[in-house]
Amino acid sequence: MAECIKFKPDFQFEFLKNLALYKSAGSRYLLGVKVFHKPGTALVMERAPQIILFLLLFIHFGVAQNATRTRVDEFPVGVILDLQTLVGKIARTSILMALDDFYSVHKNYSTKIVLHIRDAKSDNVQAASEALDLLENHNVQIIVGPQKSSQASFVSDLGNRSQVPVISFTATNPSLYSASLPYFIRATLNDSAQVQSIACLIKAYGWRRVVPIYEDTDYGRGIIPYLIDALEEIDTRVPYRSVIPLSATSEEISQELYKLMTMQTRVFIVHMSSTLAASIFSKAKEVGMMSKGFVWIMTNGITNIIDSMNTSVVEAMNGALGIQFYVNKSELDRFTIGWNRRFQIDNPNEPPLKLSIFGLWGYDTIWAVAEAVEKVGVKNRTLFKKPSVATNSASLEIMETSVFGPELLKVILKNKFRGKSGYFDLSDRQLQVSTFRIINVFGKGWNNIGFWNEESGISQQLNLGKSKTKYASSVSGLNLVTWPGNSTETPKGWEIPGSGKKLQVGVHKSAYKEYMTNERDPITGAIKASGFSIDIFEEAVKRLPYALPYEYVAFDTSRDTSSGTYDDFVREVSLKKYDVAIGDITIRYSRVAYVDFTVPYTESGVAMIVPAKGSANKTWIFLQPLSRDLWLATILMFVYTGSIVWLLELLGNKKDVREPIPRKIGIMIFFSLFGDS
Repeated sequence: MAECIKFKPDFQFEFLKNLALYKSAGSRYLLGVKVFHKPGTALVMERAPQIILFLLLFIHFGVAQNATRTRVDEFPVGVILDLQTLVGKIARTSILMALDDFYSVHKNYSTKIVLHIRDAKSDNVQAASEALDLLENHNVQIIVGPQKSSQASFVSDLGNRSQVPVISFTATNPSLYSASLPYFIRATLNDSAQVQSIACLIKAYGWRRVVPIYEDTDYGRGIIPYLIDALEEIDTRVPYRSVIPLSATSEEISQELYKLMTMQTRVFIVHMSSTLAASIFSKAKEVGMMSKGFVWIMTNGITNIIDSMNTSVVEAMNGALGIQFYVNKSELDRFTIGWNRRFQIDNPNEPPLKLSIFGLWGYDTIWAVAEAVEKVGVKNRTLFKKPSVATNSASLEIMETSVFGPELLKVILKNKFRGKSGYFDLSDRQLQVSTFRIINVFGKGWNNIGFWNEESGISQQLNLGKSKTKYASSVSGLNLVTWPGNSTETPKGWEIPGSGKKLQVGVHKSAYKEYMTNERDPITGAIKASGFSIDIFEEAVKRLPYALPYEYVAFDTSRDTSSGTYDDFVREVSLKKYDVAIGDITIRYSRVAYVDFTVPYTESGVAMIVPAKGSANKTWIFLQPLSRDLWLATILMFVYTGSIVWLLELLGNKKDVREPIPRKIGIMIFFSLFGDS
C-alpha cells in the first residue's frame, strides 16, 4: 500500500534544489516516486516506505554536503595597489573577478583566501605603511603588489624579514630580481626582457644613433644599463640621455624637447609611466617633433595600456612604434566580455576602460596564490611565529615570521599552468621572456607590423621556429609603417640641425697640388679644397651613419714651409682653432704629444723617427750609429791588419819597410780598408 509523506515548507527548498524537481505546479516522477506540489502548499510524495527512506537519506546527504562546503578555512592575503591610477583600477577588477571565478570552479576546496585591499596612493611611504599594517594587524601570509618598482623595493624587504612572499605583477625594474630578495616574486616580465626586441628593430632599420627618454625613477633608470649594452652589441651609439623628472612642468618638458631638436639624432626610445608619456607626446606634437623624419619607439610599459589611454594622447602618438606583450586575441576577446561587465559593476561612476596585460597578470596571480593556499592548507596552525627575544621595541629586526611563508613560496614557484595571459611559470621567481608584438600607432588605435621572440627574432608573422640570425637584416618582410607626419618613407634617423656649430677642418697647401690644395671663393669667401687627401676625407664623411656638417679653414700659407709651419699647423688643432686637420702631415713624436693621428692610408705603413737619448754633444753625433765597443773593435782590426802587413814586408826585406812612420801608417790603413785577402 502506498504511503505519503509531507515536508515542512522550510525543507522543501533543499529537496527541490537537490533533485531538480521544482515546478510551479503539477507532478513529476523520479525513481518511481510521485511528487505533488502546488505553490504555497506542502510538498507531498507517494511511494513505498523504503523508497521514501532512500530519498530522505539522499536529501540529507545533499544538505550535509552543502553544509560542509560552507565550513572553509579563511586565509588572509594582502593587496597593495595605486587604486586611483589606470593600472590600479584595471588590476583591482581583475583580482576580484579572479577570486570569484576560482572558487566557483573549485567549490570543494577547504580553504578560501580573504583579500585585504589597500591603496598606496602612488606613494612609497604609504605603500610601506600599508604593508606593515597588513602584516601586524591582519596577519596576511602573502602580499600581492605593490604596483611601483620603488614601492616594491621596500615592501619586498619587509617580506624577507617576515618570510611572507611578495608577488608583484607590475613592478618591472630589473634591480628587484636579486638573491638578496628571495621572497620577492615578479609575476610579470623583467624590463630588460624587451631590450633585445628594441635592439633588433633598430638594427633592422639601420639606425646608428638613438636617444633614450626616461623618467627619473627606479622604474625609468632600471632598464638603461641593459638597453645601452644591447645597443652597443649592434654598434649603435647613445650620444645623449634625456631624463625627465616626474615633477617636470609643461615648460620644462618643452625646453628639453627643444634641446633634442637641436641635435642630429632623430630616433628616440621612450620609457616611462603612461601619465608622463602622455605629457611628453602631447608636447612633442606641439613643438613639431611628431613630423616627418622623427622616430619614436615606446617600451611595453606604455604600449601595454595604450588601449585605455585618452584618445587625444593616442592621436598625438601617431606614427610611433611600440613593443607590446603578445596575447592570443581570441582567448583575450572571450575573457574581455565578462571583464567589462565586472568593471562596470565595481566602478559604476567610472568611464569604461579596456583590459590590459597587467589585468591578465593580476588575474593569473590570484589563481596561482589560491591554488598554493589550498595545497599548503591552514591545518589549525598559528600564522606567525614570535621572535625568540620578547621585547616591546618596534624595530624591524624583531618582526614575527610567517609559519606558512616558506612553504607557500615553494608551492607558488612550482605551480605552472596555462592562464589568461598565456603560460604562467614563476619557477625562476619571474615570468620568462615570451613573444612581443611590434605595433604602429595610427589614428585612434594601432596596427600590428610584426612580432619578435628570442628564438626567431623579428618577423611579419608569428614564428615559433628558430632562426639562424639573432637580428633581422632588413624590414622588407614587415607590414607597412606609417611614420610621424603621415609619411610612409622610412626615416634615416638623423638630420642636419638648423643651428649648431660646424666641424672646423684645417687644410694646408701642399707642395704637391695633386695631393691637396685650397683656394678662397671670390664670391662667397668660403674655402674650397681639393686633392687626393680631400677626396679621402669627404668619402669617409659620406660613410658615416649620421650628419657631419663641416667647413674648411685655410692655414696661413704666407709663412715659409721650411721653417716648421707644419708643426704650427698641427698645433692649431691642440689650440682648438681647428677640430681636425688633414693633409700630408708626418707623424712625429713631438706632435703625438698633443694631437692624435689616424692610421696612414698609404702603403708606406707606420714609421717613426725619434731622437736618441743622451746625445748632448751634437759634434760627435755621427758616431751614434755604432756603439763604443764596436768602434774599438773596428780600430783594433785596422791596427791588427796593418801590423800583419808591415811584419810581412819586414821579413821579406822590402825597401818599403824603411819608409817614414806617417807613410807606414798610411800603408797600414790602406791595406786594412782595401786589402784583398
